[in-house]
Amino acid sequence: MRHDGGKQTMRMKKNLWLQLEPLLGEWQIKSVIVRQGSCVTDEWHASGRDTLEPIYSCTKSALSALFGFALQDGSVRSLEQPVSDFFAGKAFADPKEEERWSGIRIRHLLTMTPGFDWPDFDKPYKPFRASSDPIGFVLTRPLRHEPGEAFTYNSGASHLLSAILTQATGMPAHRYGKERLFEPLGFRAVRWSARDGICEGGTGMALYGHDLAKLGALYMQGGLWEGRRLLPEEWISESTRMHHKALLHYKPPVYGGYGYHWWCSPKAHNGCADSYFAFGHGGQYLLVVPEAELVIVVRKKITKRNDAILSRKLIYDYIVPRFAR
Repeated sequence: MRHDGGKQTMRMKKNLWLQLEPLLGEWQIKSVIVRQGSCVTDEWHASGRDTLEPIYSCTKSALSALFGFALQDGSVRSLEQPVSDFFAGKAFADPKEEERWSGIRIRHLLTMTPGFDWPDFDKPYKPFRASSDPIGFVLTRPLRHEPGEAFTYNSGASHLLSAILTQATGMPAHRYGKERLFEPLGFRAVRWSARDGICEGGTGMALYGHDLAKLGALYMQGGLWEGRRLLPEEWISESTRMHHKALLHYKPPVYGGYGYHWWCSPKAHNGCADSYFAFGHGGQYLLVVPEAELVIVVRKKITKRNDAILSRKLIYDYIVPRFAR
């Protein structure tokens, strides 16, 4: 595709931030980073600089990337492996349900369709996190649906994925990620909270905004980084396609359909462009528009949950239309 160039384009983009600055303050946006092609083209920070901050549930999408590496190196045999294989000896809600749990595959955890009881919107998260045994807390949830049928946004499923990755690779997700993802992409720093040797699967990671954008760039480039293949292109496309309609019809429309721990928003949904994104509490976005080779990071001060719509408006009403020409 043709990239914008020349002084006129630079002036247009500079004028965009001058135009948006009052709005960014009103909406309590903290940071915006735009990558197009292989480089950062624009950025704006309320504090004047990029900072290391929590990415909340964007952690889920980073964890998904690590499963791509684990499949590639053979640590995980298949996404069709039963989840119960990794939790032998653990107590289930009912001994009779252990057989039903054997029908839950890794794929179901990635698409948040495992079928166990987890009311929207992640309502069990607080008691789950406060539990003395978070994994046991999840495994003792009764089954309400057949695996693959119903989407329930579910940080418990994400935590099981982190535990599975730890067992499959023989190391915590943070260390595995450092070897496979964080160091190869040149991340400045990564913090990832852990308990009993298991990194939090659904949240708990802190990154610089530029490093979060690098994750998006790796996916936008189909798994290539500086000419070197890190992830299979097939994993990228399979991870970021819509496996379930999920919250595509949620109002306000801050979410979308769901892939492998990535949200999916087709043009018909956002009125602008086919895209996929990682989303964190309060309006933290890492969004990729493949057709425009565009990666956008937006970080917002946490206010009300549905105020995340302001980050979405910034992306689809202002940034994408300007940069995807």
